[in-house]
Amino acid sequence: MKFQIFTLLLVFAFITGFANQPAVNIPLGGNAYVTQKAGNVEISKSGLRNWDNKDAVISSWFKVSQGGELNLAIKAKVPEGTSEILVTIDGKKYPVIIDNPSWETIKVGSIKVKENQHVRVDFKGQSRTGSVFAEISDIIIDGAAAEEPLIFVREPENFYFGRRGPSVHLSYQIPETAGNVEYFYNEVTVPKGEDVIGSYYMVNGFGEGYCGIQANSPDERRILFSVWSPYKTDNPEEIPEDAEVHLLGKGKDVVTKEFGGEGSGGQSFLRYPWKAGQTYRFLTRIHPDQNREGATVYTSWFFDPNQNDWRLIASFSRPQKVTWYTRPHSFLENFIPSQGHLTREVEFANQWIVTEKGEWMELDEAKFTYDATANAKRRADCSGGLTKNKQSFFLKNCGFFNENVEKGTIFEREQSKKDHPAIDFDALPIQ
Repeated sequence: MKFQIFTLLLVFAFITGFANQPAVNIPLGGNAYVTQKAGNVEISKSGLRNWDNKDAVISSWFKVSQGGELNLAIKAKVPEGTSEILVTIDGKKYPVIIDNPSWETIKVGSIKVKENQHVRVDFKGQSRTGSVFAEISDIIIDGAAAEEPLIFVREPENFYFGRRGPSVHLSYQIPETAGNVEYFYNEVTVPKGEDVIGSYYMVNGFGEGYCGIQANSPDERRILFSVWSPYKTDNPEEIPEDAEVHLLGKGKDVVTKEFGGEGSGGQSFLRYPWKAGQTYRFLTRIHPDQNREGATVYTSWFFDPNQNDWRLIASFSRPQKVTWYTRPHSFLENFIPSQGHLTREVEFANQWIVTEKGEWMELDEAKFTYDATANAKRRADCSGGLTKNKQSFFLKNCGFFNENVEKGTIFEREQSKKDHPAIDFDALPIQ
């Protein structure tokens, strides 16, 4: 009898404890996007603002780990008048009236969700008597599906990178017998429709920098090659003279300058209209600088299919470290926060290294990793692996898709059935 009473008490405690779980606030400042632009609507750190056009659509996502009922409310106000908005939760529509001039929690509705699912919430204006439809700071959830762990961006200091979405990486495994590596060769293809503005498809990464292609705007695309200074700062003006990255040479039409904000150093880029669906080839060389004591030379080339020849991007000398090519890797990132709701994908194929002794070695293994945004469970829309033909690796991020890949997973592609790429190193342009 005592055992039965004890069991009933435990069950009661569990039920009441679950029922008394606090609601969870999901701030729009770090978890919302204008998915249909119209008027002056914007997402600020404090949430949805200047919502003055009924054609605008604002969308927010979060990921649940538990299935079951999910109750949703919003923290909102309207400075003047009365507004009717339509809130859509995973396709289920709820009209909501807002007429309160100060912040209040307004109930919206309930849905059933599956475990490990991204939940999408859309906002659209219907009618208003004031200047804007509403200001909304938070989505508020409770119910069985609101139990932690939940994945969304919580802290204002993480809103910027959280809205950009997770960066995903492939680290190519160098054979232990390789010795000093001098060159890394890689091929990149952005599938048609995946050339999303704000994307950096980084092809040839190394221990001190990277080289790849970017979609910068509707009218501009770039090939970018950067080398970090050994002096740790986000402000290039703080770099002392003995830690500066020196430009040794650059190709035709290549722009060179210092960069900052994510470390500092030397940057070069070529405005070039690369196309989705076409494969591009990259080659990067790293070796000790014979003309500058204690320094290393970094040089990158891009094979231009229009000219059918290799083009020099730039060559830099980096001080305070003598090294060869280390950590060959690729990554995919979104660098525009307002574009973090759009999925993008890229493929990498035919990776090779050339050792100091001139020996070619194929790299057919890659380890998948992701950045701090995914690691801290602020975003979970990150994936990578092998393409369907097993001959290439791919990376995919952003867009709040549900499938993801475990960090540290190692993929092995099929080796090339051809010989190594035919490159005349002596004929490569150097300035």
